[in-house]
Amino acid sequence: RGFDRECADKIGANMEGHGVKFRKGVTPSKLEKVDGDRIKVTFSDGTSDEYDTVLGAIGRSADTQKLKLDGLGVKTNPKNGKIIAKHEQSSSPNIYACGDVMEGCPELTPVAIQAGVLLMRRLFGASNEAMDYVNICTTVFTPIEYACVGLSEDDAIAERGDKDIEVYHREFLPLEWSLSLGRADHNAFAKVIVDKTDDSVLGIHYLGPNAGEVMQGYGVSMKKGLKFQDLIGTVGIHPTSSEEIVTLSVTKSSGEDAAAGGC
Repeated sequence: RGFDRECADKIGANMEGHGVKFRKGVTPSKLEKVDGDRIKVTFSDGTSDEYDTVLGAIGRSADTQKLKLDGLGVKTNPKNGKIIAKHEQSSSPNIYACGDVMEGCPELTPVAIQAGVLLMRRLFGASNEAMDYVNICTTVFTPIEYACVGLSEDDAIAERGDKDIEVYHREFLPLEWSLSLGRADHNAFAKVIVDKTDDSVLGIHYLGPNAGEVMQGYGVSMKKGLKFQDLIGTVGIHPTSSEEIVTLSVTKSSGEDAAAGGC
């Protein structure tokens, strides 16, 4: 949720290829102890299975109820308690919210820190710089790591329209994976989303080794208004996985095969 759909599907396929089983379209409706310490889980479709361990990872809600924000004129999202704000300013002009408690803010510690710093500079300094909540580098440390900055493909199409979006993509085998039989069966992936009207890069997505290390530098370029021609005009470091991002040439609209060989 919130990430590029194509990349999420590729992560799922990679994990399934390594033996992880996903139960899709159902939620747990009942948990009960059986055979000692084992746990029987009954799902919403009536099926059940037994497990050694069950981990609940159901997300978070903002603990704002006791603050009685309604009496202060502060609007919140009734589903999660998060404060609705623009540039960290709530519907009550003298009350601000930063970080996870703010509706629509990525739940990342560095984001909260940066937003707080910029807010203080605007309130008590001479700055007018607002927080950029779009061009934030994010990494998910799944078995095949995923990193991104900017818009997902779906969000870019929803915001700019399908006819104005071009997607450059490529599957490739990282050099370090080619040395492992267990890794060589799965490819890494790079994708860049471009607005055709002005050549601006709207999003960069990468699946592969050291994803966070690969993506961090591209975040600076995105904040400076990266153009696709700037990207592919950059000489890559060979042999690295990051060079795949600056050598993309196959577009989705062309229908050409996006698979590439190794080093």
